[in-house]
Amino acid sequence: MAPRVPGRVLPQSFYSRNTLKVARSLLGCTLVRRIGKTWLWGRIVETEAYRGEDDPACHAAAGRTPRTALMYGPPGRAYVYFNYGMHHLLNVVTEKEGYPAAVLIRALEPLGGLSEMAAFRKRERDLCRGPVRLCQALAITLAENGARFRGGPLWIRESVDTSNPVSVGPRIGISKGTERPWRFWITDSAYVSG
Repeated sequence: MAPRVPGRVLPQSFYSRNTLKVARSLLGCTLVRRIGKTWLWGRIVETEAYRGEDDPACHAAAGRTPRTALMYGPPGRAYVYFNYGMHHLLNVVTEKEGYPAAVLIRALEPLGGLSEMAAFRKRERDLCRGPVRLCQALAITLAENGARFRGGPLWIRESVDTSNPVSVGPRIGISKGTERPWRFWITDSAYVSG
């Protein structure tokens, strides 16, 4: 049985906007993951924006490739990639079709399915604090690459509390494009990664 997670599922039009606006607007929204009869969910507390071939930190900086093709596709889909042959990271495709852009979901405040998340992560500490831990806790792999965030294995539900103070700063964990203030986080959250 599906859990009672507040807020309506975000429409595709939410993701069709400027990536920076989407990255900020995702804060406070709830990411929901279903695996069979298991439900996992948490509040998004940290994001980073990546947009366009002129963004040196964006995967599309090298142009369209089989790996990045999904970033050019319709908004509102999951772009999952395997980083350094070790870790999965979850992004949400944004902007208009044909323009490569996505928002990296960096951290969640875990709210539901905590024991299952701990089992997937093989530890209880910092379940979703950082993009790698988040994917481990939610068992997100390349199998979710291309999934729509409107049902199936993944959903994002709107925030029911928009009063959270937001901080903005440079992206982290990258070597290029670090000067761009395209990282957003809920200021007082203890679940932020950086």
